[in-house]
Amino acid sequence: MSIVFLNNEFMPMEEAKISPMDRGFLFGDGIYEVIPSYDGKLVGFGPHIDRMNQGLEMIGIQFNWSHEQWQSICQQLIEKNGNGNLGLYLHVSRGADEKRFHAYPDNVEPTVYAFAFDIPAANIPDKSKVKGYRVATTQDLRWQRCNIKSTALLGNVMHFQHGHGQGYNETILFNAENNLTEGSACNAYIVKDGVVITPPLDHQLLPGITRHMLLDILRKHSDIKIEERNVSMEEVMSADEVWLTSSSKEIAPVIEIDGKPVGNGEIGDTWLAAQTLYTQHKHDY
Repeated sequence: MSIVFLNNEFMPMEEAKISPMDRGFLFGDGIYEVIPSYDGKLVGFGPHIDRMNQGLEMIGIQFNWSHEQWQSICQQLIEKNGNGNLGLYLHVSRGADEKRFHAYPDNVEPTVYAFAFDIPAANIPDKSKVKGYRVATTQDLRWQRCNIKSTALLGNVMHFQHGHGQGYNETILFNAENNLTEGSACNAYIVKDGVVITPPLDHQLLPGITRHMLLDILRKHSDIKIEERNVSMEEVMSADEVWLTSSSKEIAPVIEIDGKPVGNGEIGDTWLAAQTLYTQHKHDY
């Protein structure tokens, strides 16, 4: 039985009820985070909560829980759901109003919902034990505020389904100029001649926490060169390595794009070096 948190109460998931007038249900009007934990130990907790607070501020939801309050909720969810490898989903919507109206309502209480779910074990820095991803490509047709981690994810869902429906693990996206933006549910990178290259942060992509941690770790603990710049589709298709990152994937190596091998079709040495360092330092944040 899953135990969830809803508006200051823990309860079995089947007992959790949210008003059909909640703006998160009617408009996708809310912000969410997903924080991984392994054997009860959270990864990137502080940066995740900072990003949630920034997102809430950007869309005008007045909600000011401290890091300590969120950490208490997360730890209790972990304990009540058996520890292990768990993702913590945190969700704050604007709340329920008496009518459906596009403008932000006054004097409504935000809805706070959180639950734990099973995630795969953390990556092992071993080429023989990591999953190689096969991905599709398509044009990025989402809205122009992808830097906000909104609960309104239909655009991402449709892009993910584009790849999933063809038997792929993910879909990587390109803008109208054929430059890489990100994956439908992750950030994206290429490696060329040992240099890690990833698109710069702007409104076209989410400022991923794993992205932030990975780049910081590589800069602090390695000699691997990093470039944050536009990446063309041609560069992606001719890259030595391609990676995806997210909270649950860590650093996922891509071995095939649209049915064609990435590089030599094998997991690369730069991935191995990066995953080794990430495994060593991911609990620093």
